[in-house]
Amino acid sequence: MASITRTLQKTKSAGIRLMSTGASQRTALYDLHKRYGAKFGPFAGWDMPLLYADQGALDSHLHTRKHASIFDVSHMLQTRVVGKDRHRFLEHLVVGDLKELPVGGSTLSLFTNEKGGIEDDTIVTQQEDSLYVVSNAGCADKDLAHLLKHAKIFQDQGADVEVRKIDDHSLIALQGPSSQKALEQVAGVDLSQMPFMTGKFVDIKGVPCHVARSGYTGEDGFELSIPTGEIAAITEALLANPEVKLAGLAARDSLRLEAGLCLYGSDIDSTTTPLEANLVWTIGKRRRAEGGFIGSDVILSQIAQKGGDRRRVGLVIEGAPARAHSKVLSVEGEEIGEITSGVPAPSLGKNIAMAYVRKGFNKKDTEVKVKVRNRIQNAKVVKMPFIPANYHKI
Repeated sequence: MASITRTLQKTKSAGIRLMSTGASQRTALYDLHKRYGAKFGPFAGWDMPLLYADQGALDSHLHTRKHASIFDVSHMLQTRVVGKDRHRFLEHLVVGDLKELPVGGSTLSLFTNEKGGIEDDTIVTQQEDSLYVVSNAGCADKDLAHLLKHAKIFQDQGADVEVRKIDDHSLIALQGPSSQKALEQVAGVDLSQMPFMTGKFVDIKGVPCHVARSGYTGEDGFELSIPTGEIAAITEALLANPEVKLAGLAARDSLRLEAGLCLYGSDIDSTTTPLEANLVWTIGKRRRAEGGFIGSDVILSQIAQKGGDRRRVGLVIEGAPARAHSKVLSVEGEEIGEITSGVPAPSLGKNIAMAYVRKGFNKKDTEVKVKVRNRIQNAKVVKMPFIPANYHKI
């Protein structure tokens, strides 16, 4: 663990490179972040907090695993799809079974393209009269244009569907084992019967908010969509709990990687298929039988034939941490793949990574080599997540 600590203290950002801020967008919590001593960096066109004066990336990571942290994720795209044909419309664009989702149910899904690649990953929640969609900040412009383009096509064919961008709400993620208690104290509601991957509307300090039990850390937690004018006050109310602290993108990156969760643009992209990424489970049973989503012919054929040349795997690496684009070799020295994300894992005291390797080298416990700054280091394929998930089930 000592070497992991030194590495994180040296890099400061657990693999996210600190860069000077430029002319970027700012979230409604920017001033609050500054008051708490945030160090900012540009991400997807936004000035985002990477870490804070009171704790570095390592401390934020461990605090989230033990207590709870608030992450500002207001840079993410929130949309609402309405109209009686909303399910048919969105099921054309994503792989999930949305018709069968119960009201309040959420699902991780994928936007796909004609070649079977992944255009983005997204969470869709079934609401009484709409579908609530949260997409990645780095794909926000692309995703919104994609939704609007296809909505116009459906509308021209007589469909009743409309895509509405939610631009009057901000988004925070409260993550960690103390999250439920902290939110209950502020909202005055019992959340014990709200399972993971569900969402509902809750009044928080008299403010109507959408609360989803989900997140990007592997811990129990919530994503709160809050009217922008009230976001600072509600965040401050949560921070009044001594077990709740602010955390930035640096800790979020190491937390999500320990949880085996993909970062779009690094671990999945428009050339990656669901089978290659080990995300076939996101495709609903009915959708596998019926198809009907963009690229379904390619994707379903690949699944049936167990095709594709590569697979996403987890690696535990001896020696120095391996970063993105480090080459993965067979024990004989043949190049068989590439690292897509890598960090020292504070919860494990080991260096971990995600990689794509040639099919056949993806079995658990397969011994491989990794080239790190011209040094060849031993590594082993392991099952993900790297640490057990701590999601709330009832």
